[in-house]
Formats: sequence, structure tokens, C-alpha cells
Amino acid sequence: MKEYINVWDYAPQMLSILNDGVLLTTKSGEEVNTMTIGWGHLGVEWKKPIFVVYVRQSRHTKSLLDQVPEFTVNFPLGDVDKKILGICGTKSGRDMDKIKELNLTLVPGDTVSVPAIKELPLTLECKVLYQQDQDLSCLCEESRNRFYAPGTRDEGDFHTAYYGEITSAYIVKD
Repeated sequence: MKEYINVWDYAPQMLSILNDGVLLTTKSGEEVNTMTIGWGHLGVEWKKPIFVVYVRQSRHTKSLLDQVPEFTVNFPLGDVDKKILGICGTKSGRDMDKIKELNLTLVPGDTVSVPAIKELPLTLECKVLYQQDQDLSCLCEESRNRFYAPGTRDEGDFHTAYYGEITSAYIVKD
């Protein structure tokens, strides 16, 4: 069962939770993958409610998102098993089925092919309207050095911004 919500009623709560980590879920064919994100934006663009996610170019999630430009953003409400965010933030879907490993419950989407995740019940369904690779020449030196520093594992592993129109928003209920 789903309780449909007004995104703006939950905006402060979602933005507060985002800093601690939420799940970005993608699907291509029968493969569902999810990863922990801590960056994102909620707003209005082109007169539509938008959630923007940032995905490094090396991530498996990016390859799935480029194949099927839809995603869900899954926010915990109350306590969440920290193992979920930990594994989804450190393990790649190329190497393991995180959904199966964590025994996550998938709930079919309404407007997208990507499911919600019951264990993180506040869900935004999004369809990509626009995407753009970061242009590092436009990034301030402090952020460039902090997140893409030469000699680190993240050197040259820039982000792509995906602007998703929020097409449905709800809380998954038992």
C-alpha cells in the first residue's frame, strides 16, 4: 500500500535526511541496483518538481541510468539498518546483487519501471529530463581539490547531474 504525499510538505525532512544518506535506485531490464547518495537537490525547473542526483562516471548506477533514464530516490523514515546504507555506499552492483544480499523488499513503481524500496519508504519516482557532465574548468579550486584531487582514486571520476521530474511521491506502508 502507498500513501501519496505532496513533495513540498516533506521537503525539509527529505533535505535533512539526504545529508545522512538515501538510496538512488535504477533498473535496466531485470537488473535493479541501488546506491547510497548524500548529494542532491530538490526544486522546480521548467515549471516541474525536480530532484537532481549526481553520479560518478565510474559507477554501475550510471550505466543503468543511461540505459533507462528513470530512477527512484528512497528516504528512510525513522530508524534504518545502517548496514543498508553502508553496503549500498561501498559495494558495486557490478560485483554483487545488493537487493538480494540485503533482502530488500521491492515495490513496483507507478510511473517508472524502477521500484521503490520498502525499507526506505519515502519514495520519489523520477524521469530524467536533462543530464549534464560536470565541467571541471567551471568548478572552484577548493571543490576540485577536495573531490577530484590528482593522485586520488577519484581523480578524473567526475559526476553527471541527472535532473529528474518527480512523477510520483509516496510513503510505502505495510
